[in-house]
Amino acid sequence: MALIHSFEKSGNFLFRKRGQIPILLFIMVIPVLYYSNSLEMSENARRILTGLAILVSISGFLVRAIAIGTTPKGTSGRNTSEQIAESLNHKGIYSMCRHPLYFGNYLMWIGIVIFTFNLYFVIIVSLAFWLYYERIMFAEERFLERKFGEEYIEWSKSIPAFIPSFSKYIKGEIPFSLVSVLRREYSGVLATVVSFAFIDHLRHFFQTGELDPLRPSTYALGATLIITLILRTLKHSTSLLSEEGRS
Repeated sequence: MALIHSFEKSGNFLFRKRGQIPILLFIMVIPVLYYSNSLEMSENARRILTGLAILVSISGFLVRAIAIGTTPKGTSGRNTSEQIAESLNHKGIYSMCRHPLYFGNYLMWIGIVIFTFNLYFVIIVSLAFWLYYERIMFAEERFLERKFGEEYIEWSKSIPAFIPSFSKYIKGEIPFSLVSVLRREYSGVLATVVSFAFIDHLRHFFQTGELDPLRPSTYALGATLIITLILRTLKHSTSLLSEEGRS
């Protein structure tokens, strides 16, 4: 098999399995926290890193929200099991970056990794993320190139793949929809809060040998879970979150 076809095949496989990344992070976090000597950090340093971690994850969510909230139905915006695109999305956030959802994913998850207070883990996860998603982006772009031909090739020549170029922004034709974000992003937000709470409780246990179910992260997780259940119920049992022309 030619290397280009091997890359595309592996990229499509990883595309279908990308939802399992959180599970791998959960497993990797355990030894990282166990062997990290964060007890030597000052309380002020902990607060700064915690604030930075939360800010980075929130910025990732905002990137994803903008992409999803301005994406019409049938574009290359957000698919789950296979590559699908009825039209090419090249305005709005897609005029600055070819893969804004993956960029948002990176920010959300690297924020969680920063919360481990381990610089080496941040570097390792960043490199692993790039190697993993590089194949996915390669497969996706091969699909779009075959689907849209010269239109996609010309667009991709001037738009960066991952890091947004704000100078290239072109206003999108689709207005931002908060309803789309509420309908489609609650599970990702819940997974992020679960990850922060998991790290917080695990670190506290390794440092003190005690479980503390009433930590602030527990309350944040409880509130997020309630909101998630409400939005999920509205999505599946009512038409309040339904929109015409949106995925």
